[in-house]
Amino acid sequence: MPGSTGEPERTAIGLYLSGSNLSEFANYLVSCYGMGLFILHNFFKAVSAKLCKKKKIDSYTSFCYVIAVLNKLFGLFSKDIGIDLGTANTLVYVRGKGIVINEPSIVAINNKTGTILAIGEEARKMVGRTPGYIVVVRPLVAGVVSDFEVTEQMLKYFIDKVHQESFSLLPRPRVVIGVPSGVTEVEKRAVEDAAYNAGAREVYLIEEPMAAAVGARLPVQEAAANVIIDIGGGSTEVAVISMGGVVASRSLRIAGNKFNEDIIRYLREERNLLIGEATAESVKIRLGSAYPLGEELSGEIRGRDLVTGLPREIVITSEEIRRAISRSVRSILTEIKATIEETPPELIADLLSRSVYLSGGGSLLRGMDEIISHEIKLPVKIVDDPLTSVARGCGFVLEHIDKLKEVLLVTSKEAYL
Repeated sequence: MPGSTGEPERTAIGLYLSGSNLSEFANYLVSCYGMGLFILHNFFKAVSAKLCKKKKIDSYTSFCYVIAVLNKLFGLFSKDIGIDLGTANTLVYVRGKGIVINEPSIVAINNKTGTILAIGEEARKMVGRTPGYIVVVRPLVAGVVSDFEVTEQMLKYFIDKVHQESFSLLPRPRVVIGVPSGVTEVEKRAVEDAAYNAGAREVYLIEEPMAAAVGARLPVQEAAANVIIDIGGGSTEVAVISMGGVVASRSLRIAGNKFNEDIIRYLREERNLLIGEATAESVKIRLGSAYPLGEELSGEIRGRDLVTGLPREIVITSEEIRRAISRSVRSILTEIKATIEETPPELIADLLSRSVYLSGGGSLLRGMDEIISHEIKLPVKIVDDPLTSVARGCGFVLEHIDKLKEVLLVTSKEAYL
């Protein structure tokens, strides 16, 4: 079958073959592609009929020929993109340009009308400042889609934003998306369908630790051990990579957001002070550490006194923050050790002469590389620009899709085409 079809095309084919009335079929095409496609509808229908007659093929195959041509036509005016669909932030890499979007994975919704008010940076400004009927949500939890419709709208917003400065009436890009390692088929399908419904013509999935390793330019296709630890907002991914595949991996739903929760809980229980998520994030960046510092830090923090109910400012030290997040850090260290224990002996031997690499925003926590190195007795390095390594990896795979196709996840897409 020529080309590949996405969810909109499959639905269109179903309507076409089921003999749906013209208005239903036309309305669907207009909703997916705009009025331009409906104008061409009769032309494509005639082409499809001719193919059936001339080549003696069935309606399904002929319609797929038409869809393949349509995809290529729209693809000429679209920009292929790589997306790091993170719990905390979404980064978008455009082929030939680099990273052009870095915005929070946050959506503001009006519960009265069900409409989306803001996405990304604009929605982040509303956190903690909205009336009761406006909620600010994260549609992804631990890197996995938790709200399908909101994720679809968020992806559509980013795709449209990439194309708004260029001539593209109907953007239909190829998309490479990073997903956590060990995701289920259902979770992979949810990401695929959200991307197809947002306007993608082809969707490829790649495990986030693999994308981070590619983004750090590690020799992932060599027969040697490459250990990557990606500490993001919602999950920590640990993987041993060799010959273009993941040999051993662990995915833990403890990362930057859990550190914030630990800080909020510590201040509530130990200092009787209530703070919000944004304040906890700020404190973590200013004072947080995973390993004892040569010179401990201190700073002021403001919140609500749980005894009086009034605003209060206290002084807190980096030692207290380290104590607050110590249990979560210990859980990450346990998973790293477990992953290395599962690695074949020949690859274990490689680790003695190679470094373990850290990526993701969590790797920037003071002393994170030191405490990991202390626990596993191996050298640990933080990759260049760890916040963007997954997005850069998705983009690099997109630009070298033929050479790096083996590092992509196998999906069930072909099964229902």
